[in-house]
Amino acid sequence: MHKRKQKHRPRSHFGTAILEQEARIDLAERSADGLGIAFLGASGTVTGSRYLVDDGETQVVIDSGLFQGPKDLRRLNWAPIPPEVADVDLVLLTHAHLDHSGALPRMARFGWGGTVLSTRATEALCELLLPDSGHLQEKDAEFANRHGFSKHQPALPLYTQADARLALQLFRTIEFGAWHVIADGIKARYHRAGHILGAASIEINWKGRTILFSGDIGRYGDAVMKDPEPPARADYVLVESTYGDRRHEQIDPTRALGDHIERCVRRGGTVVIPAFAVGRAQSLLYHLSRLRADGRLRDIPIYLDSPMAINASGLMCDFMGEHRLSRAECEAACGVAHYVREVEESKELTANPAPKVIISASGMATGGRVLHHLKRFAPDGKNLVLFSGFQAAGTRGAAMISGARTIKIHGEYIPVEAEVANLTMLSAHADSDELMRWLGSLHEAPKHVFVTHGEPTGAHVLAKRISEELSWSSSVPALGSWGMLA
Repeated sequence: MHKRKQKHRPRSHFGTAILEQEARIDLAERSADGLGIAFLGASGTVTGSRYLVDDGETQVVIDSGLFQGPKDLRRLNWAPIPPEVADVDLVLLTHAHLDHSGALPRMARFGWGGTVLSTRATEALCELLLPDSGHLQEKDAEFANRHGFSKHQPALPLYTQADARLALQLFRTIEFGAWHVIADGIKARYHRAGHILGAASIEINWKGRTILFSGDIGRYGDAVMKDPEPPARADYVLVESTYGDRRHEQIDPTRALGDHIERCVRRGGTVVIPAFAVGRAQSLLYHLSRLRADGRLRDIPIYLDSPMAINASGLMCDFMGEHRLSRAECEAACGVAHYVREVEESKELTANPAPKVIISASGMATGGRVLHHLKRFAPDGKNLVLFSGFQAAGTRGAAMISGARTIKIHGEYIPVEAEVANLTMLSAHADSDELMRWLGSLHEAPKHVFVTHGEPTGAHVLAKRISEELSWSSSVPALGSWGMLA
């Protein structure tokens, strides 16, 4: 809990000023005792999730994620930690993906020492994700300095592995369904959201008013993860809208995956699958194991080239209660691919012209080992680059599925002659109909729904559906805006 020492701060504008080292939110526009939500991320974009709940005396932050995608968004990661966030003692974390957790090491780097509350599986995944992110930040800076393509001299990491380890010391865990007391009259509890291991929607009872943060909502009937389980009611809802304007294809993902791979291999090509190391990689392994069990892909080598994805796959068998798989299915999925841990073996894989399947992070081709594979295999028309989920605007993945003929990697322009496809039905995010199903499971209408965590079109389409089909009050908040709760 944190009691505000200063109830009024100088007025300023968040969106532009944050890039000018003036990262403040205007708290003076509301009454000191009013309850409000500041939308500090995942507003107008699917990344950078961060919200501040504040009643003038007590403050709580929900998520602290990295912005990803276009350069203007990524630059936000370098801004000073907003003082309204730096003053808070508690971060409630919905799940481990970096667009929700990835700014925690930067907070720790600059001295933040509060508590991060998460589920046990989320903590376990963050123990993999956050140090790996710090390692990649260091490696990217080192690579930029060695090859001289950074505009900054020297290029510096956003944060380091050491910063990530500092952040991990701040974690405390909570069980699903258990109330955690934040302050007098304020408590929170976590509900299963599906999506990935440990993912939660967070319900906060704030002195009689209930606020529900959806986090990332998973699929209904997913082959691996359990269905989302929202609470019965809420006065105010913040709902994600990653696929707010789209429906996933209603086809068998296992069959579609197998068909794409076999077609590429028949023409002598390599399949490169950029995949999120946590969630998508494990789902892909499960579907590949089903294909092998059905007698398909028997002679096609499969490689998982991501140490973090390898370790995350092992956690599937450590948290059996978090998903639908039996232990036998879990072990079969973990055993379907050859694990590539060492950099030298990854380089050998890139140089190998033989047909094969390479699963490698990151899922939107924003960094990691997959970039080296894309440099090698994207220029050849017999190969296939196969995405398996949402591609945020401004990422290489979004450019490629939109038909870009060149992509920039490590300062070089790489031609894209390979086939490019995206199996959206493999996404871990609920589509528009599933988001409406999740909202519709509330037993009564909330006072207002804030539609967040989506590109502008998706967010506005979902808000319109909520208004028209459910007759609920809804809006799409802007980055840096305040939402007042009556």
